[in-house]
Amino acid sequence: MKTAFLCAGAACALACSTSAAAHNSGADDHAPIGVMADHTHHKGEFMLSFRVMHMAMAGNQIGTDGVSDDTIATTISNRFAGMPMQPPTLRIVPQAMRSDMYMFGGMYAPSDAVTLMVMGSYVEKEMDLLTYQGGMGTTQLGTFRTNPKALGDTKVSALFPLVSRSVDDGARRDQVTLKAGFSLPTGSTTEAATVLTPMNTTSTMRAPYAMQAGTGTWDLEPALTYKGWRGRIGFGAQASAAIRLDRNKWGYAFGDVYQGTAWVSYRPARWVSVSGRVLGRSTGNVRGIDPAIMGPVQTANPDWQGGQRVDLIAGVNLLATRGALAGHRLGLELGAPIYQDLKGPQMAGDWHLTVGWQKAY
Repeated sequence: MKTAFLCAGAACALACSTSAAAHNSGADDHAPIGVMADHTHHKGEFMLSFRVMHMAMAGNQIGTDGVSDDTIATTISNRFAGMPMQPPTLRIVPQAMRSDMYMFGGMYAPSDAVTLMVMGSYVEKEMDLLTYQGGMGTTQLGTFRTNPKALGDTKVSALFPLVSRSVDDGARRDQVTLKAGFSLPTGSTTEAATVLTPMNTTSTMRAPYAMQAGTGTWDLEPALTYKGWRGRIGFGAQASAAIRLDRNKWGYAFGDVYQGTAWVSYRPARWVSVSGRVLGRSTGNVRGIDPAIMGPVQTANPDWQGGQRVDLIAGVNLLATRGALAGHRLGLELGAPIYQDLKGPQMAGDWHLTVGWQKAY
């Protein structure tokens, strides 16, 4: 969370360097920071961005109901039972997971009709797990932690401004932006983890699907975004997807993801806006299986990866309008799920934070 505190300090610096009458741009010109590919640029303009996304998970669910560690260890069948050293039930149970993604982005408009965008990432994940003694029963051997970190996949996109209209001296504005994008398989899919086994030994093996930094597949990532303003009130919606075009070299593909989000914002002054957002997501199970991912743990089962989720998210956008920081933007969003229906057992989402910086030139 060190990054969040540093960004909070940057927010204070931005606020101290703003002036409501400096120029026509406003803090709400961009969508909340967790919404990407929401705007385009004029010919010759470019923009740099940096985002940090932190996600926390805790506890386990089957469908919409919580499930205890002991229940998982004694009643949930192990997909790999019957293979050497594989017990009949799950004997390793996740306790908590944290994920930090650092995203570096760039946008450039070769013409008013199209803006090109590229984004790379570095991913660090951490999971705490509890191991039960082999066989049956509820005897616990202890806990252990895995912590893979690696480069993630690279996103490349073209953004097209379909609608851009303004009336009443800009008090009423509407924009529609189309994104045609791809995710390139630059992220690692071979991260390893050292685990405490039910036999009370340690073993190093390939980390489960959710702990990998990349997908290993080429993915189609379209999006359509609408933004509107009526005076100090802003609002918008975006529909997006991640569609896997093939299976990776290990023989699997992550499930397709379909998302819809909508938000409302209020701008009390030109340099600041606050927002509320709802995000819905549907994720499919992993298709296929990596033969190197195996074990008496739910995260190794490709059929326990999908589900539906709805989050409520609060945010703030800040824009410096004068001084040395003029034109710099800082955004923050904090959210948590209000509904989760998980194919599982699966770890349940707890909360997430996104902090980001943007500067157009």
